[in-house]
Amino acid sequence: MARLVESRAIDVLCLQEIKARPDHVPTAALAEMGLVHQALHTMPGYNGVGIFSRLPLEDSTPFDWCDRVDCRHLRTRVAGFTLHCLYIPAGGDIPDPEENPRFRHKLAFFDALTDWFDRTLDPDMPAMVVGDFNVAPLETDVWDHRKMRGVVSHTPVEVAKLGALQASGPWIDAMRRFVPPEEKLFTWWSYRAKDWRLTNRGRRLDHIWVTPALVDRLRGLEVMDDTRDWTPPSDHVPVIVHIDPPTKG
Repeated sequence: MARLVESRAIDVLCLQEIKARPDHVPTAALAEMGLVHQALHTMPGYNGVGIFSRLPLEDSTPFDWCDRVDCRHLRTRVAGFTLHCLYIPAGGDIPDPEENPRFRHKLAFFDALTDWFDRTLDPDMPAMVVGDFNVAPLETDVWDHRKMRGVVSHTPVEVAKLGALQASGPWIDAMRRFVPPEEKLFTWWSYRAKDWRLTNRGRRLDHIWVTPALVDRLRGLEVMDDTRDWTPPSDHVPVIVHIDPPTKG
C-alpha cells in the first residue's frame, strides 16, 4: 500500500474488503503517508471499506443494506463532491438465487441500493461511487463473453441489476470515458492462472462512476495492471481517476 500511495502521490485512497477490526487497520501508517483524514466501516474477517485522504473528509457515514451489518458501503464529502466507497457481494459460484443464498443476497443488495439512489441522489450535484462491484457488464469487460455468460459476475441477471443501479443516478461510467467500450478493459485476474499476462483471462470488476455534474472535472484514468506482479500480489489492481479540483466562485 505504501508503494502505491508513494508512487502516485494519491490524494484519496478507497479500499474494499479490508477484513479487519478498526483497531487492526494501519491507520497510523497511512497517516504518516499523508492520508491523515480517515473514515472506516469494517468488521473482523469479512468485507470492510475505508477512505483515506490528504484532503478533509466531511459527514462520513456508514450504510448497511438488506438488514445485515456487513460493512460494504461508506459515504463522505471530499474535494467538493460526495464520494461513495462500495463493496458489492461477490455472490458465490452458483448463479441461481434459489440454490445459492449468497447469489440471492447479491441481487437483493443491488435492488436495495438502486432504490435508495433512485430516491435520494441528486444528479445535479457532483458525486462519485467507486469500488469492487463484482460485475463485469460489457462483453469487452471479460476475456470471453460466450464462456463467461454462465459465470457469476457476468450473468445476464447481474448485468441487468448493475444497469439498473447505474440508471438510478444516472451514473456515468468514468472508466469508459477514457477507454472506448469496444476495447478490452480488465481490473481482475484470477490467482489460478500460472501466467496471468499470457492467458489474460481478466474481468473488469472494479468501477468508478460519476454523476453528470462531475464529468467535466474528469482528466484521466490509470489501471495499474503492473501491480499484479508485485509481491505479494492482489487479484485486483488499483484504478486511479484524475479529477480537477472544484472551481472557486
